[in-house]
Amino acid sequence: MPQPHRSIGQVLAVVKPEFPDVSISKIRFLESEGLLSPERAPSGYRRYSQGDIDRLRYILRVQRDHYLPLKVIREHLDLMDRGEQPPNLEAPASAAAADAPVVGVPLQPTTDAAAPERSQSATRKPLRLTRRELLSASGLSEAVLIDLERQQLVTTRRQSSFYGREALTICVVARKLQLYGMDSRHLRAIKQSAEREAGLVEQAVQPFLRRPSAEAAEAAREVTQLVVHAHAAMMHSLIQR
Repeated sequence: MPQPHRSIGQVLAVVKPEFPDVSISKIRFLESEGLLSPERAPSGYRRYSQGDIDRLRYILRVQRDHYLPLKVIREHLDLMDRGEQPPNLEAPASAAAADAPVVGVPLQPTTDAAAPERSQSATRKPLRLTRRELLSASGLSEAVLIDLERQQLVTTRRQSSFYGREALTICVVARKLQLYGMDSRHLRAIKQSAEREAGLVEQAVQPFLRRPSAEAAEAAREVTQLVVHAHAAMMHSLIQR
């Protein structure tokens, strides 16, 4: 018995629980990029098969979990279309992939009050990316990276020609925001907000600077995490109004 086809709205309802940020415009964008090819009913409406939905899930998953650019995802899909297996992304092939970043803080705030404390215990190795590695890992174009650097939104690590985790995070975010018409001008506004919050953190930890350096550093980390979590919770609250 053939499986029923779904409309784009029904597809959105199916994948939304796993990918809360997906939208109809995002699905249409992926189709315009040639990554999805649903059937068309005589009326012109899209008709998605289960295979189309599985393909969409794969695209969204590797974007979310591995930050793959569309060019690489297209290569993976071509392999799958030929009946071959795509690369095993759980077995990283490079130092950058082995230490993939966690981009930002989820917009949905945690309800667990202990989450900031737990996140401190999850230490990660620092990234050291060359310019070419940064472009490859983020999927960002050279032109956009130059613009971000001109705006001082992305910089190399101090006294080094290498880029760190924060640079990679900003580049990935910048690439993803392009899908929503946001560019370096909008990132500047985000930076200005971050600068104000960083000032609040510096004021809060001033009394700890007279204590042992380890204690002062721990206080700075904890206050920063608390501010970040408060920011995420307030953003979510404002958007959900």
